[in-house]
Amino acid sequence: MVAVALGSNLGDRRAHLRFAVDRLSRLLADVRVSSFIETDAVGVPNEQPPYLNAAVVGETTLEPEALLSRLLDLERKRGRERRAPHAARTLDLDLVLYGDAILHTNALDIPHPRFRERAFVLEPLAEIAPDLIDPVTGLTVATLARRLVSC
Repeated sequence: MVAVALGSNLGDRRAHLRFAVDRLSRLLADVRVSSFIETDAVGVPNEQPPYLNAAVVGETTLEPEALLSRLLDLERKRGRERRAPHAARTLDLDLVLYGDAILHTNALDIPHPRFRERAFVLEPLAEIAPDLIDPVTGLTVATLARRLVSC
């Protein structure tokens, strides 16, 4: 099972997320989609509009790099420009988990290196896949979410 985090804080945020969910539903099998939640921008250098976030889980036969390539294509189709790190964005799609894979390349880190610190990823993910296991810690997404909230 793969997990993808979705976010948008520019333009019609809900439409951007719906577009992503629609396209991911064509790309993945047995798709589950979380609720959309609004969160403040976190870890950005200047003030930005709030984000709309969600998570999607599903099955794929694509290799991690091929899936990442498709995610980046979807971002571009919604007008995402990568002018600066942490800039506001129309659509952000992060490959968070890919089964029990642990992968570190120049283009991709799986699991996503900061997902354990991000309530805007863990809460939607725990809603739809609470028993999904982080292969690095061996903990479920639900446990990681509870730990983050209790800190």
